[in-house]
Amino acid sequence: MKKSEFKKNLLDIFTLKVDNLTENEKISFIKKVIIDLEKDKEYDQSNKGNSWSDDELKLILQTQPTKENILLTAKAFKRGYGSIEQIFRWASEDQKSIDTKRPDDKFIQQIKRIAKEIGWRAT
Repeated sequence: MKKSEFKKNLLDIFTLKVDNLTENEKISFIKKVIIDLEKDKEYDQSNKGNSWSDDELKLILQTQPTKENILLTAKAFKRGYGSIEQIFRWASEDQKSIDTKRPDDKFIQQIKRIAKEIGWRAT
């Protein structure tokens, strides 16, 4: 199949009615499907398990925790998708809860320190 045929097929799919979704909702849905598809594809995770620098954590925490951003940063840092998700979870975790569950975890403390430095707020 040529690219032009593929593009035409995609555009034909876009014109179909889907659960009364608006055009913008269909675009968002298509993006979500593509992100999910891309997330499940293999990519270079050669830094998985290595320690994180403060600068890497700052960059991650300065982005919105969307699936798209998580996937982009995971690929950029050659890390696992789940590790980026976990950074956002730990950054938003209540300090009391962390002190109870994992008081001696240096990585979590590093994340909390960076989050505080950049003024990160959990939503």
